[in-house]
Amino acid sequence: MLNISGIHEGFVLDHIQAGMSLQIYHDLKLKRLDCCVAIIKNAKSNKMGKKDIIKVECPIDALDLDILGFIDHNITVNIIKNDKIVEKRVLSLPKEIKNVIRCKNPRCITSIEQGLDQIFVLTDAEKQVYRCKYCETKFKGRRTLA
Repeated sequence: MLNISGIHEGFVLDHIQAGMSLQIYHDLKLKRLDCCVAIIKNAKSNKMGKKDIIKVECPIDALDLDILGFIDHNITVNIIKNDKIVEKRVLSLPKEIKNVIRCKNPRCITSIEQGLDQIFVLTDAEKQVYRCKYCETKFKGRRTLA
């Protein structure tokens, strides 16, 4: 049996869809953090069958919850202090995301003006549709990150 010790202070990303932890590791840019990161793939789960888990031993401030909510709003964020879970955060789809995805419209102002932020607004939560704030181009799908 694999044994991964607990963490003193940090956060645990739980209920990650099996096989998605490495993609989330890259999307959240966790390699830039100077702290301990443990990735557990295909762990047994009563709720999901199999799941991935990411444990990070650094303050939660380093994590962008909007990006994480955009990637997969079903992930649970457990905040750890003094070896105990002190808070559980349930994510939701963010109403607006900035500089996470790029507009696919070649005539969009964000494609021409390099200094402008790529801002997308959630227009349909049920279908998880985001539209470019500037040109209203529809974007479906949640895995294409900038």
